[in-house]
Amino acid sequence: MYRTPNQVIQNQRAADTPQQTPEVTPEGILQQLRAVSAQIPEVGPLTSQQREVLRKLGHTAKNGEIVQTSISMIGAEDLVSQAVGQSVDETRAMIDESGRWEQVEDELRVMLNGISSANLIRRQKIAVVAERAFGVGSQLARDPEHAVLVPHVQEIKRLKKLARRKKPAPAPQPQAPNTSATPKA
Repeated sequence: MYRTPNQVIQNQRAADTPQQTPEVTPEGILQQLRAVSAQIPEVGPLTSQQREVLRKLGHTAKNGEIVQTSISMIGAEDLVSQAVGQSVDETRAMIDESGRWEQVEDELRVMLNGISSANLIRRQKIAVVAERAFGVGSQLARDPEHAVLVPHVQEIKRLKKLARRKKPAPAPQPQAPNTSATPKA
């Protein structure tokens, strides 16, 4: 197929022009995260008590020497393999899979830290804008020409005063007397 010199130049320009990536939105990321989460097997939240129990039970798995020696024991005697219900290869595959998911876990922590940091910066910028608006509005509200700003300034002052108040400490709960430990006279 013959191309005119003009078509060749247009095609070259299109190839040289960087393609814009679509804008990322929080809603789009949420949708993608939910889709990925639905694809991951065995994903489910644990209670804090369940996590603590599993951490204690999995303490041995953190010691590589114990794990490797245990795998050798599984391979050395078929009765051990039958008793634990895992072959050497299955156990090694579990270890490999665990390591790969740890990489995912680490990457997600880095991502969460980045998103959290970006939100912290956004909130700081919002606070600066709000403080500037209050400062400018307070100055302008002194002029009768900008009297419409007076109620806004007064409301912000009221809200700031409320925010500075210390919250009262919760009242201590009276303890019921312990009657089971009192000896009879």
